[in-house]
Amino acid sequence: MPAKVLIVDDEANIVISLEFLMEQAGYAVAIARNGDEAIEKIESFRPDLVLLDVMLPGVNGFDILQRVRQQPEHRGMAIIMLTAKGREVEVTKGLALGADAYITKPFSTRDLLAEVRRHLNANHETFTD
Repeated sequence: MPAKVLIVDDEANIVISLEFLMEQAGYAVAIARNGDEAIEKIESFRPDLVLLDVMLPGVNGFDILQRVRQQPEHRGMAIIMLTAKGREVEVTKGLALGADAYITKPFSTRDLLAEVRRHLNANHETFTD
């Protein structure tokens, strides 16, 4: 069964490229285009990893991250912040709230895919130990 990746972003071009990249890598993919939809998809799709933008309509990425990290059933879910918000204070906030990684746009697809694989492999090892 392929790992499941949820892409949370409201920019259509980013969503299309991320969806293609993740599907080509063999992952099952779901999309959320705003904060409320992201929270709903996290519960229904149960992703192994979330690529989460900060600036979203409705609930922002930091709030989603905080909510997810407060729920024990999502403890093993990897969350990579993927955002144009790259100031040190924002990176620090994202990591402090529990993001596994913080990648700023524009990003290298090769580096992003390596980061996704690293977190999914780490989570898989945790589940099988």
